[in-house]
Amino acid sequence: MIYFTRFFKLGIGLAVAALISGCATSHNPADPFEGYNRAMFKFNDKVDQVALKPAATVYKNVLPSFVQTGIGNFFGNLGDIWTAVNNLLQGKLEEGMSDVGRVTINTFAGLGGVIDVASDAGLPKHREDFGQTLGKWGVKPGPYVVLPLLGSSTLRDTVALPVDISADPWVYVYPVNIRNTGIGARALDQRAGVLDASTMIEEASLDKYEFVRDAYLQRRQSLIHENGVKQSGGEEVNPASGDWETVESAPDKLSSNNTVNSSNLVNRDSTSPEATSDAVPAQQQSASQGMSSKTKPD
Repeated sequence: MIYFTRFFKLGIGLAVAALISGCATSHNPADPFEGYNRAMFKFNDKVDQVALKPAATVYKNVLPSFVQTGIGNFFGNLGDIWTAVNNLLQGKLEEGMSDVGRVTINTFAGLGGVIDVASDAGLPKHREDFGQTLGKWGVKPGPYVVLPLLGSSTLRDTVALPVDISADPWVYVYPVNIRNTGIGARALDQRAGVLDASTMIEEASLDKYEFVRDAYLQRRQSLIHENGVKQSGGEEVNPASGDWETVESAPDKLSSNNTVNSSNLVNRDSTSPEATSDAVPAQQQSASQGMSSKTKPD
């Protein structure tokens, strides 16, 4: 955890230093640091292609699907704790109490969250983080920024990210080797869940950077202004991994035309920087349907 915290602070520091140094190379008001962002996006993508994607492919092909489902459900149950807190902070008492009920039921009746009993009991899964809470409180998103290894973010979400990480119960697990194993398993599970969607983006004839940026911004606006309820068809993803969340909705955007121009996803010229920076795809929704019905994408 100490090394991760140091690396995280270093990464954020480098990102902030690059932004302050004057990387304003874009005419897009939501992405004034496009020069820096594209360079960091390229670096992150290379790391993914060389290390994370191959490992996630092995994970998906070798590990039994019910084990993958259990891993996703377990960490999703931990995430529901912070979701409940953020819903309550946003004044959404009904959703917050529903999340408390989910955690209680899944923890005690679902073998510590491995089985998602709550969804079958009629308690829908929500997804909230502190960045969304700040947005509900009126904090503007600020410019789009790509963080080292962590991917897509905005200035507001970057400020909120350390809070989200500190609120993750798993970072306090000891011994350290068990904690690190869990962090790795969660990362692989999340990446494996969007393998097909990310491949579709890579094969489509479009600007991958623009597609991911615009889809991420659209998704964030949707989560803030449409209550952030995830419905059937999506996987829960750690807020730190914005790009994995984004590609999950890619098949819906690419199904009608694999040569779609991602700039059409957001009318950037006719939208204010705040509105554009807050925008997100609404298709990114979660459905934990329990151990028997939640499946990974083929």
